Amino acid sequence: MHDQRVLVTGGAGFIGSNLANELATDNDVIALDDCYLGTPKHLSPAVEFVEASVLESDLPTDVDVVFHLAALSSYAMHEEAVCRGVRVNVEGFTNVVEQARANGCETVVYASTSSIYGSRTEPSPEELSPTASTGYEASKLARERYGEYFSTHYGMQVAGMRFFSVYQGYGGAEDHKGKYANIVAQFADDIAHGRSPKLYGDGTQSRDFTHVDDIIRGLEFAADARIDGVYNLGTGEQYEFNTVVKLLNDELGTDVEPTYVENPIPDDVYVHDTVADPSKMEAETGWVPEIDFRDGIERVCAQYTD
Repeated sequence: MHDQRVLVTGGAGFIGSNLANELATDNDVIALDDCYLGTPKHLSPAVEFVEASVLESDLPTDVDVVFHLAALSSYAMHEEAVCRGVRVNVEGFTNVVEQARANGCETVVYASTSSIYGSRTEPSPEELSPTASTGYEASKLARERYGEYFSTHYGMQVAGMRFFSVYQGYGGAEDHKGKYANIVAQFADDIAHGRSPKLYGDGTQSRDFTHVDDIIRGLEFAADARIDGVYNLGTGEQYEFNTVVKLLNDELGTDVEPTYVENPIPDDVYVHDTVADPSKMEAETGWVPEIDFRDGIERVCAQYTD
């Protein structure tokens, strides 16, 4: 992207700040965040920061492209405040997109989630029937339906990105997320400091871990191609949590054993395994993930080994 005016909601958060900083090298970027989880300390001076909620009126939506990443982004957050989750994730989405539409913006790229596929050890294509076993998943499915509405009714290009387990590590912009950070970041910090990482169950659950840099590239590709509909952003590979602990120990030169604990999340809603089928995104935009998971592990651990 070049010479565009861009709004990133959730722009002081983990993915949002990485996206805003990358775009700001060649574009006029506004990062909007209410600082519930985000912090402007991660933003480049080249990014204009606006502290505001996506539920407010008169948002800075007079832009060429909106990247809508603001959300309550986990099962736990929604269980703690179900109605707030609906307001932020659904009403906030429609409020931002409607204001953008009224200001002449036709391109919106937004965050959905891979959790709506449920547990799968086979790659998940977009045409699978999604499920909503939690409030978080229901809110993201509602976003997708409203995205479809803005596309079909108003002719906007509205692309939903189903993220698969995005990570970077505490050396990046994940440090402020604490217990909500990706398990790669949490386990790495535990092991580097001699703490035993806590794994739910037997540690055989698996994720398609996707480095944030690949996610940022995917978001840019989506906006540039003006695609419409829903797309997977994942690597197509999956790793068990036990394997993550082993790879981290290998990279850090440590031998810290995990502690296995009872899973506090009910079995009927816990997503045990995820893996993407990213072929649709590649076919329509040319995007492919570039960071192998072992390379990603090296990046995560660099702050502890350099």
